[in-house]
Amino acid sequence: MKILLISAFFPPEVGSAAHLFYELGQALRHRGHEITVLTGLPRYHVIGDKQRQYPFIHEEYHGLQVLRVFNLDVPWAQPLLRGLDQLVFAFFAGVAGFSLPRFDAAVVYSPPLPLALAAWALGRWRRRPVVVNIQDLFPQSAIDLGVLRNPHLIRVFRRMESFLYRRADLITAHSEGNRRYIVNAGADANRVRVIPNWIDTEAIKPMGRHNGLRAGLGLGEKFIVSFAGIMGFSQDLEIVLESAELLKNQRDIAFLMVGDGVEKPKLEKLARDHHLDNVYFLPMQPKDKYPEVLAASDVCLATLRREVRTPVVPSKILSIMAAGRPVLASLPLDGDAPQLIAAAQCGISIAPGDPQAMAQAILQFYRDREPGEAMGARGREFVVRHFSLEHCAIILESYIKQVCQADRPLMRSHVPGI
Repeated sequence: MKILLISAFFPPEVGSAAHLFYELGQALRHRGHEITVLTGLPRYHVIGDKQRQYPFIHEEYHGLQVLRVFNLDVPWAQPLLRGLDQLVFAFFAGVAGFSLPRFDAAVVYSPPLPLALAAWALGRWRRRPVVVNIQDLFPQSAIDLGVLRNPHLIRVFRRMESFLYRRADLITAHSEGNRRYIVNAGADANRVRVIPNWIDTEAIKPMGRHNGLRAGLGLGEKFIVSFAGIMGFSQDLEIVLESAELLKNQRDIAFLMVGDGVEKPKLEKLARDHHLDNVYFLPMQPKDKYPEVLAASDVCLATLRREVRTPVVPSKILSIMAAGRPVLASLPLDGDAPQLIAAAQCGISIAPGDPQAMAQAILQFYRDREPGEAMGARGREFVVRHFSLEHCAIILESYIKQVCQADRPLMRSHVPGI
C-alpha cells in the first residue's frame, strides 16, 4: 500500500512525537509499503541544522519520502503563538496534501486538532480513509492544567474535537482509558481501537551502567535517578528537585535531568538557589544517545501533575521498560499508566506532588538493588511481548487494510492490564 503519514513533528526534531511516526514509517516500509511523510519544517528541540531556508522541502529521509511545508518558528513557551502556528501549518499541510501522489490511506498524529481536521478534509477530497492517531486528549488536557481558560476558545476546540471524533474513518488511542474518553466524547465505538504506543526494542535495550555518559559527568559508581524528556507544564518536575534536596546528604545518589522545555530555566534556577550539587542538567539528546541516558540510570522517573486527569501513558515509560530499568512514576493513580506498571510489575507508582514519597521510594531502590533489577527485567520482557514496534505496526497495518476495504469488521486489540 501507499501510506501517507502526517505529523507536525519529525526528525531531525527529537521527542516522542517525532520519533513515534519516524519509527512507524520505518516499520511499515520494512513490511513492503511505500511511505510518504507530510510534516513541518524543523523548529523545536532540533539537533543540528534546522534547514528552514526554503518554505517547502522534498527529501528522502532514511528511505522515507518526506515533504516538509511552511510553519511558524515561534517560541515554545508562547501558547498563543503556538496556537497560531498550528492553524498556519494545518493550512499549508492541507494545501500541500492535494499535490501529493495518490495514496491508499493516511495516518495523522493528533493533536494538533487543526492538523487532524486538515487531514480529514484531505481524505474526503481524495476519497481515501484517514486514521487519526490520538496521543493527547486535547483540549481536556490543557483545561486540566489551566493552560486553556478562555471559554470561547474552549468551546471552539470542543466543537473541533467532537467533529473529528464523529467523522474520522478510524481512531486509534494508546490506552483503554483514552478509548473510553473518545467514545464518551461522541465517537462511534466501532471506529475506536486501542493500539499502544510502540517502542523500538532493538534500538533501546538493556546495556551496562558504565558508559560514556557516566564517565563524562564523572559520576562513577553513583546511584543515578534520571528524568529524560520534555520539561513542560504537565511534568511537575519541581518535586524531583524537592526530592533531591531531601536526599542531598546521600552523597552516592545523583539526579540527572535530561531534556529541554519551557520549565527548564525555572528548574535550573531552583537548583542553583538551593545549592543542589547532586542535580545535573543536560540538553535534549540525539535519538542515538538516549539509550545511553537510560542505561546509565539506576531508576528512571515519569512524572505528571495531579491536575492531569486524562488517562495518559507517557511514552517514556515504555522506553524505560525497554532499557530494562525500573520505573518510578509520580502521577495520578487512577490513570492507565499505574495499571500498566502494575501489570508489568516493572516499578513503583506514587501519588503526584509528594516529594517525600518520591525520596523514600528512591532510598528504597538505592538500599536494596535486587528488587529494582528484577523490575527492570520484567519490564523489558513485558514491553517486548506487547509494545514492540513490529507488533504494533502489524496491528495498525491490519486496521489500515480493513478500513481501506470498508466491508470487513474491525478487529479489537487487547493489551493485558490496560
